[in-house]
Amino acid sequence: MRKRGMLVAVAAMAMAMSVNAQKAYEGTKFFDNWYVGLNGGGITPTSHSAFWKNMRGTVGVELGKQVTPVLGISFQGLTAVNTSMSRTAFDALSLTANGKINLNNLFWGYNGAPRLFEVEAVAGIGWGHDFMNSGYGWDNSYVTSRFGASFNFNLGEEKAWSVNFKPAVVYRMDGKFAQQLNVNKSAIELLAGVTYHFKGSNGKRYMTIQRPYDAAEVAMLNDKVNALREAVAANEAALAESAAVADQLQRQLTECQNAPKQVETIVTNTNTMSLESVITFRQGSVSISADQTPNVERIATYMKNHPKSTVSIKGFASPEGKIEVNERIARQRAEAVKNMLVNKYKIDSKRITAEGQGIGNMFSEADWNRVSIATLSEKE
Repeated sequence: MRKRGMLVAVAAMAMAMSVNAQKAYEGTKFFDNWYVGLNGGGITPTSHSAFWKNMRGTVGVELGKQVTPVLGISFQGLTAVNTSMSRTAFDALSLTANGKINLNNLFWGYNGAPRLFEVEAVAGIGWGHDFMNSGYGWDNSYVTSRFGASFNFNLGEEKAWSVNFKPAVVYRMDGKFAQQLNVNKSAIELLAGVTYHFKGSNGKRYMTIQRPYDAAEVAMLNDKVNALREAVAANEAALAESAAVADQLQRQLTECQNAPKQVETIVTNTNTMSLESVITFRQGSVSISADQTPNVERIATYMKNHPKSTVSIKGFASPEGKIEVNERIARQRAEAVKNMLVNKYKIDSKRITAEGQGIGNMFSEADWNRVSIATLSEKE
């Protein structure tokens, strides 16, 4: 029955570890997920002594790294306050290399951030040393082993700090049958401490889960990018065509202005000429990007060449988000084009009208409606 129970436990552990291993994590480089801790508490013999009466103080530091969400390692140094006749300040030192298993992440999986409360199983092996005054004996070194747990409370939104309670049984492995775990040569260690976790390459103090992309999703995103590129090319072609029409109209206007007086009288009929220019914006932005400045400059150039021309600027927003926010963004986009015409190109503000139109529906693709449309008008 005991062997069967052990096999079941090992199988459950292997299954839990395989589930965690199937995930891809960010922040797993060598210098990621390191931490440093300060520990203090007491240690007392396990047998043949009064538990509290024979307890003595111990203090130390710990440097560790979380290798995976389940497995961790640490290096711990502890020194015990002297209670013997040797009159040294500290009469014992131990240096231990620990291996740790996060039981929460092992059995319930890792969700991309530490839980508020977690339990780790800890086992380690190390070196111990007793200090003695020469008048009372000799220093002695020996191997130690440690088995215990760490109860961790992870604090704060960033989980930068942890408060820990660490009970353990420490075995002194020297003398006859040193390889055996002898309860008569063991001590119970009760430590409490605080741990600080350093920030890693992913900007977090812990590992994060990568979002997996399958081939179909990547292909769909590529198709969407290509479609947007084609739309931009089409808009640029339309702007070039509009510029050509503007040049043609300019030539016609010049010919009319240079025509004989009587011809001028014949063509004095009111005729309104208009031209549109489109300025696109990034999501949530009301600033004109560098690649859209030429579209504003075309408007300014035309208005400088045609002193009687005016421009009406209408700003639009895409449909996502709150209505009142979209209305404000649409108005600010129209104002952004107006301000650039006035401040950069010195166009008289009296020749410009700018107003927000809220959510646009000119284009079937919602993202393309983040625009300001400038309509040039001139009466001949």
